[in-house]
Amino acid sequence: MNFLYNFFIWIIQPGIWFASLFSRKTKLYYEGHKHLTKKIEETFANENSDVIWFHCSSVGEFEQARPLIEWYKGNRPDFKILLTFFSPSGYELRKNYNLADWVFYLPNDTRSNARRVVAAVKPKKLIFTKYDLWNNYIVQARKSGCKLYLVSAIFRREQPYFKWWGGFFRKMLKQFSAIFVQDALSLKNLESIGITQNVTVAGDTRFDRVEKVASLSKDFPVIEAFAKGSFTIVAGSSWLPDDEIIADVMKNFSKVNLIVAPHEIHKGRLEQVQDIYRQYGTIRYSEIEEDALLETVGEAAPSFAQGKRVLIIDCIGILSGLYRYADFAYIGGGFGAGIHNTLEAAVYGVPLAFGPKYRKFREAIDLIDCGGAASVSNASELYQILDNCIKDNELHDLKGHSCRSYVEKNLGATHKIVSVIEGL
Repeated sequence: MNFLYNFFIWIIQPGIWFASLFSRKTKLYYEGHKHLTKKIEETFANENSDVIWFHCSSVGEFEQARPLIEWYKGNRPDFKILLTFFSPSGYELRKNYNLADWVFYLPNDTRSNARRVVAAVKPKKLIFTKYDLWNNYIVQARKSGCKLYLVSAIFRREQPYFKWWGGFFRKMLKQFSAIFVQDALSLKNLESIGITQNVTVAGDTRFDRVEKVASLSKDFPVIEAFAKGSFTIVAGSSWLPDDEIIADVMKNFSKVNLIVAPHEIHKGRLEQVQDIYRQYGTIRYSEIEEDALLETVGEAAPSFAQGKRVLIIDCIGILSGLYRYADFAYIGGGFGAGIHNTLEAAVYGVPLAFGPKYRKFREAIDLIDCGGAASVSNASELYQILDNCIKDNELHDLKGHSCRSYVEKNLGATHKIVSVIEGL
Protein backbone atom coordinates (compact mmCIF):
# COMPACT_ATOMS: atom_id res chain seq x y z
CA MET A 1 0.00 0.00 0.00
CA ASN A 2 2.87 2.38 0.74
CA PHE A 3 4.22 1.77 -2.78
CA LEU A 4 0.79 2.36 -4.32
CA TYR A 5 0.32 5.55 -2.31
CA ASN A 6 3.63 7.03 -3.46
CA PHE A 7 3.06 5.87 -7.04
CA PHE A 8 -0.33 7.61 -7.05
CA ILE A 9 1.16 10.86 -5.68
CA TRP A 10 3.76 10.76 -8.48
CA ILE A 11 1.51 9.71 -11.36
CA ILE A 12 -1.21 12.28 -10.62
CA GLN A 13 1.08 15.24 -11.33
CA PRO A 14 0.75 15.10 -15.17
CA GLY A 15 -3.02 14.85 -14.70
CA ILE A 16 -3.02 18.04 -12.62
CA TRP A 17 -1.09 19.84 -15.37
CA PHE A 18 -3.55 18.66 -18.00
CA ALA A 19 -6.59 19.62 -15.90
CA SER A 20 -5.08 23.07 -15.31
CA LEU A 21 -5.57 23.80 -19.00
CA PHE A 22 -9.34 23.66 -18.52
CA SER A 23 -9.99 24.51 -14.86
CA ARG A 24 -9.24 27.86 -13.23
CA LYS A 25 -9.09 26.27 -9.78
CA THR A 26 -6.72 23.54 -10.90
CA LYS A 27 -4.58 26.13 -12.67
CA LEU A 28 -4.24 28.06 -9.41
CA TYR A 29 -3.16 24.83 -7.73
CA TYR A 30 -0.65 24.00 -10.47
CA GLU A 31 0.83 27.50 -10.64
CA GLY A 32 1.00 27.72 -6.85
CA HIS A 33 3.11 24.55 -6.65
CA LYS A 34 5.79 25.63 -9.10
CA HIS A 35 9.18 25.58 -7.30
CA LEU A 36 7.20 25.54 -4.04
CA THR A 37 9.55 23.34 -2.05
CA LYS A 38 12.50 25.51 -3.02
CA LYS A 39 10.60 28.65 -1.97
CA ILE A 40 9.93 27.16 1.45
CA GLU A 41 13.57 26.14 1.85
CA GLU A 42 14.71 29.65 0.95
CA THR A 43 12.16 31.22 3.31
CA PHE A 44 13.31 29.16 6.28
CA ALA A 45 17.04 29.13 5.43
CA ASN A 46 17.97 31.59 8.19
CA GLU A 47 15.00 31.04 10.50
CA ASN A 48 15.81 29.87 14.02
CA SER A 49 12.46 30.41 15.73
CA ASP A 50 10.31 27.62 17.14
CA VAL A 51 7.60 26.87 14.57
CA ILE A 52 4.13 25.47 15.07
CA TRP A 53 2.70 24.28 11.77
CA PHE A 54 -1.03 24.16 11.02
CA HIS A 55 -2.26 22.31 7.95
CA CYS A 56 -5.79 22.75 6.60
CA SER A 57 -7.45 21.31 3.54
CA SER A 58 -9.55 24.37 2.73
CA VAL A 59 -11.67 27.20 4.14
CA GLY A 60 -13.81 25.10 6.49
CA GLU A 61 -10.82 23.42 8.09
CA PHE A 62 -9.12 26.79 8.45
CA GLU A 63 -12.09 27.99 10.51
CA GLN A 64 -11.49 25.01 12.80
CA ALA A 65 -7.79 25.75 13.11
CA ARG A 66 -8.27 29.48 13.53
CA PRO A 67 -9.23 29.50 17.25
CA LEU A 68 -6.07 27.50 17.98
CA ILE A 69 -3.92 29.82 15.88
CA GLU A 70 -5.37 32.80 17.73
CA TRP A 71 -4.69 31.13 21.07
CA TYR A 72 -1.06 30.44 20.22
CA LYS A 73 -0.55 33.94 18.86
CA GLY A 74 -1.91 35.43 22.06
CA ASN A 75 -0.49 33.01 24.63
CA ARG A 76 2.69 31.57 23.09
CA PRO A 77 4.36 34.49 21.29
CA ASP A 78 7.64 32.55 21.28
CA PHE A 79 6.17 30.35 18.51
CA LYS A 80 6.02 31.45 14.90
CA ILE A 81 3.13 30.07 12.87
CA LEU A 82 3.26 28.31 9.51
CA LEU A 83 -0.10 27.76 7.80
CA THR A 84 -0.45 25.47 4.77
CA PHE A 85 -3.42 24.63 2.56
CA PHE A 86 -4.20 21.86 0.12
CA SER A 87 -7.03 23.63 -1.70
CA PRO A 88 -6.75 26.78 -3.83
CA SER A 89 -10.01 27.97 -2.24
CA GLY A 90 -8.41 28.07 1.19
CA TYR A 91 -5.06 29.41 0.07
CA GLU A 92 -6.41 32.18 -2.14
CA LEU A 93 -8.79 33.39 0.56
CA ARG A 94 -6.31 33.27 3.44
CA LYS A 95 -2.88 33.75 1.86
CA ASN A 96 -2.61 37.12 3.60
CA TYR A 97 -3.91 35.95 6.99
CA ASN A 98 -2.22 38.29 9.42
CA LEU A 99 -1.84 35.92 12.38
CA ALA A 100 0.28 33.47 10.41
CA ASP A 101 3.94 34.28 9.86
CA TRP A 102 3.95 32.24 6.64
CA VAL A 103 1.18 30.89 4.40
CA PHE A 104 1.91 28.36 1.66
CA TYR A 105 0.30 25.60 -0.31
CA LEU A 106 1.39 22.21 0.99
CA PRO A 107 3.90 20.81 -1.53
CA ASN A 108 2.78 17.51 -3.01
CA ASP A 109 3.27 14.64 -0.59
CA THR A 110 6.27 12.99 -2.19
CA ARG A 111 9.00 11.53 0.00
CA SER A 112 11.47 14.09 -1.32
CA ASN A 113 9.21 17.07 -0.69
CA ALA A 114 8.35 15.88 2.80
CA ARG A 115 12.01 15.38 3.75
CA ARG A 116 13.05 18.77 2.40
CA VAL A 117 10.14 20.75 3.86
CA VAL A 118 10.34 19.20 7.32
CA ALA A 119 14.13 19.68 7.35
CA ALA A 120 13.72 23.34 6.38
CA VAL A 121 10.84 24.24 8.70
CA LYS A 122 11.97 22.15 11.70
CA PRO A 123 8.50 22.32 13.30
CA LYS A 124 8.07 21.65 17.00
CA LYS A 125 4.40 20.83 16.56
CA LEU A 126 2.39 19.91 13.45
CA ILE A 127 -1.39 20.18 13.74
CA PHE A 128 -3.62 18.62 11.10
CA THR A 129 -7.26 19.69 10.98
CA LYS A 130 -10.14 17.25 10.64
CA TYR A 131 -9.06 14.77 7.99
CA ASP A 132 -6.50 16.01 5.45
CA LEU A 133 -3.66 13.63 6.36
CA TRP A 134 -0.52 13.07 4.26
CA ASN A 135 1.61 10.05 5.00
CA ASN A 136 5.07 11.22 3.97
CA TYR A 137 4.77 14.45 5.96
CA ILE A 138 3.54 12.50 8.96
CA VAL A 139 6.45 10.03 8.74
CA GLN A 140 9.10 12.71 8.27
CA ALA A 141 7.73 14.97 10.98
CA ARG A 142 7.64 12.08 13.43
CA LYS A 143 11.24 11.11 12.55
CA SER A 144 12.34 14.69 13.20
CA GLY A 145 10.96 14.64 16.73
CA CYS A 146 8.01 16.88 15.92
CA LYS A 147 4.83 16.33 17.95
CA LEU A 148 1.82 15.50 15.76
CA TYR A 149 -1.78 16.41 16.57
CA LEU A 150 -5.11 15.92 14.82
CA VAL A 151 -7.93 18.28 15.86
CA SER A 152 -11.70 18.50 15.26
CA ALA A 153 -11.63 15.07 13.63
CA ILE A 154 -14.64 12.94 12.75
CA PHE A 155 -14.35 9.21 12.10
CA ARG A 156 -17.04 7.28 10.23
CA ARG A 157 -17.16 3.58 9.51
CA GLU A 158 -17.05 4.10 5.74
CA GLN A 159 -13.58 5.69 5.92
CA PRO A 160 -10.48 3.68 4.85
CA TYR A 161 -9.24 3.38 8.45
CA PHE A 162 -12.00 0.85 9.17
CA LYS A 163 -11.66 -1.33 6.08
CA TRP A 164 -9.88 -4.67 6.05
CA TRP A 165 -7.33 -3.17 3.68
CA GLY A 166 -6.89 0.00 5.74
CA GLY A 167 -3.75 -0.92 7.69
CA PHE A 168 -1.71 1.73 5.90
CA PHE A 169 -4.16 4.44 6.98
CA ARG A 170 -4.45 3.12 10.53
CA LYS A 171 -0.68 3.30 10.82
CA MET A 172 -0.85 7.03 10.05
CA LEU A 173 -3.21 7.60 12.97
CA LYS A 174 -0.87 5.79 15.34
CA GLN A 175 1.85 8.38 14.69
CA PHE A 176 -0.08 11.15 16.45
CA SER A 177 0.78 12.29 19.95
CA ALA A 178 -2.89 13.12 20.47
CA ILE A 179 -6.11 12.97 18.47
CA PHE A 180 -9.03 15.26 19.32
CA VAL A 181 -12.38 14.08 17.98
CA GLN A 182 -15.68 15.90 17.74
CA ASP A 183 -17.97 13.26 19.20
CA ALA A 184 -18.25 10.04 21.18
CA LEU A 185 -19.06 8.00 18.08
CA SER A 186 -15.70 8.91 16.57
CA LEU A 187 -14.02 7.77 19.78
CA LYS A 188 -15.92 4.48 19.67
CA ASN A 189 -14.93 3.94 16.03
CA LEU A 190 -11.25 4.51 16.83
CA GLU A 191 -11.46 2.09 19.75
CA SER A 192 -12.78 -0.57 17.37
CA ILE A 193 -9.46 -0.51 15.48
CA GLY A 194 -7.31 -0.48 18.59
CA ILE A 195 -6.59 3.25 18.78
CA THR A 196 -7.35 3.97 22.42
CA GLN A 197 -4.39 5.99 23.65
CA ASN A 198 -4.32 9.79 23.64
CA VAL A 199 -7.78 10.21 22.09
CA THR A 200 -9.96 12.98 23.53
CA VAL A 201 -13.53 13.98 22.79
CA ALA A 202 -13.00 17.73 22.61
CA GLY A 203 -15.77 18.86 20.28
CA ASP A 204 -15.48 21.21 17.32
CA THR A 205 -13.44 24.41 17.58
CA ARG A 206 -15.79 26.10 15.08
CA PHE A 207 -18.26 26.69 17.92
CA ASP A 208 -15.66 28.85 19.65
CA ARG A 209 -14.95 30.60 16.38
CA VAL A 210 -18.55 31.53 15.55
CA GLU A 211 -19.13 32.69 19.11
CA LYS A 212 -16.17 35.05 18.87
CA VAL A 213 -17.22 36.31 15.44
CA ALA A 214 -20.72 37.02 16.74
CA SER A 215 -19.39 38.90 19.75
CA LEU A 216 -17.21 41.10 17.54
CA SER A 217 -19.66 41.50 14.67
CA LYS A 218 -19.81 45.04 13.37
CA ASP A 219 -22.92 46.92 12.35
CA PHE A 220 -24.08 46.98 8.74
CA PRO A 221 -26.42 49.98 8.47
CA VAL A 222 -27.44 49.14 4.90
CA ILE A 223 -28.42 45.60 5.86
CA GLU A 224 -30.23 46.77 8.98
CA ALA A 225 -32.21 49.35 6.99
CA PHE A 226 -33.13 46.79 4.33
CA ALA A 227 -34.29 44.21 6.87
CA LYS A 228 -36.22 46.62 9.04
CA GLY A 229 -39.98 46.17 9.09
CA SER A 230 -40.09 42.86 7.21
CA PHE A 231 -39.61 39.16 7.82
CA THR A 232 -36.11 38.69 6.41
CA ILE A 233 -34.46 35.54 5.10
CA VAL A 234 -30.68 35.43 4.81
CA ALA A 235 -29.53 32.83 2.30
CA GLY A 236 -25.85 32.12 2.83
CA SER A 237 -23.48 30.53 0.30
CA SER A 238 -26.30 29.76 -2.11
CA TRP A 239 -25.99 27.80 -5.34
CA LEU A 240 -28.39 27.71 -8.28
CA PRO A 241 -30.67 24.92 -6.92
CA ASP A 242 -30.97 26.79 -3.61
CA ASP A 243 -31.91 30.04 -5.34
CA GLU A 244 -34.49 28.32 -7.54
CA ILE A 245 -36.28 26.90 -4.51
CA ILE A 246 -36.18 30.15 -2.55
CA ALA A 247 -37.40 32.16 -5.53
CA ASP A 248 -40.30 29.76 -6.01
CA VAL A 249 -41.30 30.06 -2.36
CA MET A 250 -41.12 33.85 -2.19
CA LYS A 251 -44.12 34.22 -4.50
CA ASN A 252 -46.25 33.03 -1.58
CA PHE A 253 -45.03 35.70 0.86
CA SER A 254 -45.49 39.27 -0.27
CA LYS A 255 -43.97 40.73 2.90
CA VAL A 256 -40.85 38.57 3.03
CA ASN A 257 -37.51 40.09 2.00
CA LEU A 258 -34.36 38.19 1.09
CA ILE A 259 -30.67 38.88 1.57
CA VAL A 260 -28.78 36.41 -0.60
CA ALA A 261 -25.02 35.84 -0.49
CA PRO A 262 -24.08 33.55 -3.41
CA HIS A 263 -21.23 31.12 -2.82
CA GLU A 264 -19.51 32.49 -5.91
CA ILE A 265 -19.63 36.15 -6.91
CA HIS A 266 -18.11 36.22 -10.37
CA LYS A 267 -19.94 38.23 -13.02
CA GLY A 268 -21.84 35.33 -14.55
CA ARG A 269 -23.08 34.00 -11.23
CA LEU A 270 -24.25 37.41 -10.02
CA GLU A 271 -26.16 37.96 -13.24
CA GLN A 272 -27.72 34.52 -12.82
CA VAL A 273 -28.85 35.35 -9.26
CA GLN A 274 -30.23 38.70 -10.38
CA ASP A 275 -32.21 37.01 -13.13
CA ILE A 276 -33.69 34.35 -10.84
CA TYR A 277 -35.03 36.95 -8.39
CA ARG A 278 -35.80 39.68 -10.93
CA GLN A 279 -39.57 39.46 -10.43
CA TYR A 280 -39.17 40.54 -6.81
CA GLY A 281 -36.94 43.54 -7.49
CA THR A 282 -33.21 43.21 -6.81
CA ILE A 283 -30.40 45.48 -5.79
CA ARG A 284 -26.73 44.69 -5.28
CA TYR A 285 -24.98 45.62 -2.06
CA SER A 286 -22.24 47.46 -3.96
CA GLU A 287 -24.84 49.66 -5.65
CA ILE A 288 -26.09 51.20 -2.41
CA GLU A 289 -24.50 54.44 -1.31
CA GLU A 290 -23.97 54.70 2.43
CA ASP A 291 -25.05 58.34 2.19
CA ALA A 292 -28.51 57.17 1.14
CA LEU A 293 -29.11 56.02 4.68
CA LEU A 294 -28.86 59.55 6.03
CA GLU A 295 -32.07 60.39 4.23
CA THR A 296 -33.97 57.39 5.57
CA VAL A 297 -32.94 57.01 9.21
CA GLY A 298 -35.91 55.77 11.16
CA GLU A 299 -37.95 54.79 8.12
CA ALA A 300 -39.23 51.23 7.77
CA ALA A 301 -38.58 51.25 4.02
CA PRO A 302 -35.48 53.22 2.99
CA SER A 303 -35.56 54.85 -0.42
CA PHE A 304 -32.91 52.55 -1.89
CA ALA A 305 -35.09 49.53 -1.05
CA GLN A 306 -38.37 50.76 -2.48
CA GLY A 307 -39.64 48.15 -4.90
CA LYS A 308 -36.74 45.86 -3.99
CA ARG A 309 -37.28 42.68 -2.00
CA VAL A 310 -33.95 41.01 -2.73
CA LEU A 311 -30.56 42.36 -1.68
CA ILE A 312 -27.67 40.54 -3.39
CA ILE A 313 -24.37 40.49 -1.49
CA ASP A 314 -21.71 40.86 -4.16
CA CYS A 315 -18.64 40.91 -1.91
CA ILE A 316 -16.90 38.40 0.35
CA GLY A 317 -16.07 38.41 4.04
CA ILE A 318 -19.26 39.74 5.62
CA LEU A 319 -21.73 36.83 5.52
CA SER A 320 -21.15 35.63 9.08
CA GLY A 321 -22.15 39.06 10.40
CA LEU A 322 -25.30 39.28 8.27
CA TYR A 323 -27.17 36.48 10.02
CA ARG A 324 -27.81 38.79 12.97
CA TYR A 325 -30.37 40.58 10.76
CA ALA A 326 -32.15 37.37 9.78
CA ASP A 327 -35.51 36.11 10.97
CA PHE A 328 -34.78 32.89 9.13
CA ALA A 329 -31.62 31.50 7.54
CA TYR A 330 -31.18 29.22 4.57
CA ILE A 331 -27.75 27.57 4.25
CA GLY A 332 -26.71 26.72 0.70
CA GLY A 333 -24.86 23.76 -0.77
CA GLY A 334 -27.26 21.00 0.24
CA PHE A 335 -28.07 20.06 -3.34
CA GLY A 336 -24.39 19.68 -4.25
CA ALA A 337 -21.35 18.41 -2.40
CA GLY A 338 -22.75 19.36 1.00
CA ILE A 339 -24.04 22.26 3.05
CA HIS A 340 -21.95 25.20 4.14
CA ASN A 341 -21.46 26.55 7.65
CA THR A 342 -24.68 26.27 9.67
CA LEU A 343 -23.09 27.45 12.91
CA GLU A 344 -22.52 30.98 11.60
CA ALA A 345 -26.30 31.42 11.61
CA ALA A 346 -27.18 29.22 14.59
CA VAL A 347 -25.04 31.32 16.93
CA TYR A 348 -27.52 34.19 16.48
CA GLY A 349 -30.51 32.06 17.49
CA VAL A 350 -31.98 31.89 13.98
CA PRO A 351 -34.14 28.99 12.68
CA LEU A 352 -32.43 27.22 9.78
CA ALA A 353 -33.16 25.25 6.65
CA PHE A 354 -30.86 23.58 4.14
CA GLY A 355 -30.88 21.01 1.35
CA PRO A 356 -30.85 17.21 1.65
CA LYS A 357 -27.09 16.56 1.51
CA TYR A 358 -26.21 17.28 5.12
CA ARG A 359 -25.51 13.91 6.73
CA LYS A 360 -21.73 14.27 6.74
CA PHE A 361 -22.10 17.29 9.01
CA ARG A 362 -22.53 16.43 12.67
CA GLU A 363 -23.80 19.88 13.61
CA ALA A 364 -26.53 19.79 10.93
CA ILE A 365 -27.83 16.47 12.23
CA ASP A 366 -27.78 17.78 15.79
CA LEU A 367 -29.57 21.01 14.85
CA ILE A 368 -32.35 18.98 13.22
CA ASP A 369 -32.57 16.70 16.23
CA CYS A 370 -32.90 19.62 18.64
CA GLY A 371 -35.65 21.19 16.52
CA GLY A 372 -33.78 24.28 15.38
CA ALA A 373 -33.21 23.28 11.75
CA ALA A 374 -34.88 21.36 8.95
CA SER A 375 -33.76 19.77 5.70
CA VAL A 376 -35.81 20.49 2.59
CA SER A 377 -35.82 18.76 -0.77
CA ASN A 378 -38.17 21.06 -2.68
CA ALA A 379 -40.02 24.37 -2.60
CA SER A 380 -43.12 22.86 -1.03
CA GLU A 381 -41.19 21.72 2.03
CA LEU A 382 -39.46 25.07 2.43
CA TYR A 383 -42.81 26.86 2.08
CA GLN A 384 -44.32 24.82 4.91
CA ILE A 385 -41.46 25.56 7.29
CA LEU A 386 -41.45 29.27 6.50
CA ASP A 387 -45.22 29.52 6.72
CA ASN A 388 -45.19 27.94 10.18
CA CYS A 389 -42.42 30.26 11.40
CA ILE A 390 -44.12 33.39 10.05
CA LYS A 391 -47.58 32.56 11.41
CA ASP A 392 -46.45 31.20 14.80
CA ASN A 393 -44.08 33.55 16.64
CA GLU A 394 -43.76 31.16 19.56
CA LEU A 395 -42.67 28.32 17.27
CA HIS A 396 -40.24 30.63 15.48
CA ASP A 397 -38.65 31.75 18.75
CA LEU A 398 -38.48 28.19 20.08
CA LYS A 399 -36.58 27.02 17.00
CA GLY A 400 -34.19 29.95 17.23
CA HIS A 401 -33.60 29.34 20.93
CA SER A 402 -32.81 25.68 20.20
CA CYS A 403 -30.11 26.75 17.74
CA ARG A 404 -28.56 29.22 20.18
CA SER A 405 -28.64 26.71 23.05
CA TYR A 406 -26.95 24.10 20.88
CA VAL A 407 -24.03 26.44 20.20
CA GLU A 408 -23.70 27.39 23.87
CA LYS A 409 -23.59 23.73 24.94
CA ASN A 410 -20.70 23.00 22.58
CA LEU A 411 -18.33 25.84 23.40
CA GLY A 412 -14.90 25.14 24.87
CA ALA A 413 -13.16 22.82 22.38
CA THR A 414 -10.20 25.19 22.00
CA HIS A 415 -9.50 25.18 25.72
CA LYS A 416 -9.75 21.40 25.92
CA ILE A 417 -7.27 20.96 23.06
CA VAL A 418 -4.63 23.44 24.20
CA SER A 419 -4.91 22.13 27.76
CA VAL A 420 -3.73 18.72 26.54
CA ILE A 421 -1.15 19.96 24.03
CA GLU A 422 0.38 22.48 26.39
CA GLY A 423 -0.22 20.55 29.61
CA LEU A 424 -2.25 23.32 31.21
